[in-house]
Amino acid sequence: MDLFEYQGKELYRQYNIPTPASIVIDNLESLKEVDFSNLNYPLVVKAQVQVGGRGKAGGIEVANNYEEMLKYSNKILGMSIKDHSTEKDHIVEKLLIEEASVIEDEYYISFTLDRAEKQYLMILSAKGGMDIEEVEKKNPNDLVKCYIPPSKGLDSKTINKAISDAKLSTVLGGELQKIISSLYELFTKGDCDLVEVNPLAVVEGGRVLALDSKISLDMNASFRHEEFARFESEIPIPETEQIAKEKGLNFIKLDGTVGIIGNGAGLVMSTLDLVSLEGGSAANFLDIGGGAKAETVSAALEVLEDDKNVQSVLINIFGGITRCDLVAKGIVDATQGKSLPWQIVVRLDGTNAEQGRKILHENNHDNIIVAKNMKEAAKIAVKIAVGA
Repeated sequence: MDLFEYQGKELYRQYNIPTPASIVIDNLESLKEVDFSNLNYPLVVKAQVQVGGRGKAGGIEVANNYEEMLKYSNKILGMSIKDHSTEKDHIVEKLLIEEASVIEDEYYISFTLDRAEKQYLMILSAKGGMDIEEVEKKNPNDLVKCYIPPSKGLDSKTINKAISDAKLSTVLGGELQKIISSLYELFTKGDCDLVEVNPLAVVEGGRVLALDSKISLDMNASFRHEEFARFESEIPIPETEQIAKEKGLNFIKLDGTVGIIGNGAGLVMSTLDLVSLEGGSAANFLDIGGGAKAETVSAALEVLEDDKNVQSVLINIFGGITRCDLVAKGIVDATQGKSLPWQIVVRLDGTNAEQGRKILHENNHDNIIVAKNMKEAAKIAVKIAVGA
């Protein structure tokens, strides 16, 4: 689960990672109740959205006094910031208002798990404040990669070598070593998939502060962390995703027009790719899981009915644990006597596939098409969606 910046900075404070003093608001009225005596101007008003490019979109402003802070808060709260990689609009529902820092130098640091190496990976660079992907592309030597065996952990010797190799300030060795060690503790003890700070800033007075926060949590470890549930409740999700969650379905909303239902994440991903190869675009990722029964399939179709972008539905089932006859029964139960808003293309293969196809043929519905194979199913579903 990806956190907002303000949530990540809450975790910073739990692990004694220095970061600017700040407050969080979700409406302008609450500003009247805030005690600003503990905050010093200038203040940075920052949109809390899970997308890059906030500054370029006008979502970050520096206020030199209370009047400017009110003006920028009013401007940014409620504004829409587009994620150009997905073309999704993100509405600003919260603001982080924090003390501005006089930056003398900017570094980059991140911790993640390198699954191929089966080790933790720390990346350190003196080129903070920049798009790290561009740094890696143009000047890969400016990134120092340090592998950390989980059984050994990160010791001071390894930290000092990484600081030296990355050509960070040796004068700040003690400060840097302390904050890097604390970030590693957050990454490991905090059960994070990613901890990224850009920039890790050297500010006036020789202090080192984590000015930004990009943290992703491993939700499989939520039983160890009470705060995970609270963080999750503060992250808005599309209405259809909420409905799917309540029905126990693995659903992610996408921007296409072909609704996808499959059993198993790998098969669903392959289906998305095949739809794309056929010239279409998926409206969602919906995995009904192994051993799905009639009720599960029925619930999945109900979720897609709430998505007005869906123009056709592709149900792709490979029966292992899942029985295709039960899936077919679920389709019949969910569609019998109903006027469907779209046509459904069904591909069944594996356990009891023949019986499943027979059930669909015996309960014929004008808007249900049984395909011979996966490729044919994708082609038909795309054709329907494009022609809709």
